[in-house]
Amino acid sequence: MRITALAGGIGGSRFLRGLLRAEPDAEVTVIGNTADDITLHGLHVSPDLDTVMYTLGGGIDEAQGWGRAAETHTVAEELAEYGAEAPWFTLGDRDLATHLIRTRMLTAGYPLSAVTEALCDRWRPGVRLIPMTDDRVETHVVIGDDEGGEKAIHFQEWWVRLHAEAPARRIVLVGAEQAKPAPGVLDAIAGADVILLPPSNPVVSIGPILAVPGIRDAVRAASAPKVGLSPIIGGSPVRGMADAALTAIGVPTTAAGVAELFADLLDGWLVDTVDEAATQQVEAAGIRARAVPLWMTDPDTTAAMARAALDLAAEVRTT
Repeated sequence: MRITALAGGIGGSRFLRGLLRAEPDAEVTVIGNTADDITLHGLHVSPDLDTVMYTLGGGIDEAQGWGRAAETHTVAEELAEYGAEAPWFTLGDRDLATHLIRTRMLTAGYPLSAVTEALCDRWRPGVRLIPMTDDRVETHVVIGDDEGGEKAIHFQEWWVRLHAEAPARRIVLVGAEQAKPAPGVLDAIAGADVILLPPSNPVVSIGPILAVPGIRDAVRAASAPKVGLSPIIGGSPVRGMADAALTAIGVPTTAAGVAELFADLLDGWLVDTVDEAATQQVEAAGIRARAVPLWMTDPDTTAAMARAALDLAAEVRTT
């Protein structure tokens, strides 16, 4: 089975781990979000790509869901002594090695897709991980300033430093309109037997991938069934602050609200059992809906989620 997934960071990577457990013989391609990428200390950091790579490769800090296991912070401490460390986005020593290699290869002229492939040669994540684009795309958030006007800041500053507490007036994908899908992205979509939207942030993880010209159209046109899993349970995000991002684009923080955001793409949508009543609203939008447990509490539960998504895809395919 050829499965293509559009994934962000923590939620997407943990779901993918369950997917590989549920369908170990599948050929899985992951199209990763790169609009979270940021340059720090002259280094190109790709948080979502790295989280997928570390999680599936066995190197993730399981407690926090991002960064390296058994991490140390000697370099960050020394940078702080110089007054040069960004205290709201600390890079660990082990993690720095990844960013150093990535930046060195990018500076030498390799595209991000080739760099990602090279990094994965070490981690062996069990999937083919492709960035959504080799071009620069960054999520910026427009918030109010102290003078009564507004200013745009990088998504990471809004998310990590401000904890998304400053109301977002707009979310802007800088460079998206000029970007092109990375090599292999459109082929992975067209050749898939199943296309999955894991429970990633719908606005700043899945949204930027679909905003790259050609990708949303390719998903829509693909013959494979398209099934997503709600990142909202009982009116709250499974993890993080997706509600702040949804509010910024005028979408209700509900399982049905997110489904309708992707209504032009989806054939099937899984909601948690507490949101079973939402299945009627989702199906009214022309999307097959089922209620199953969606808390990724352990590997077996996550694998069961993935199996439910594949079963719904099979159901859609045969009707």
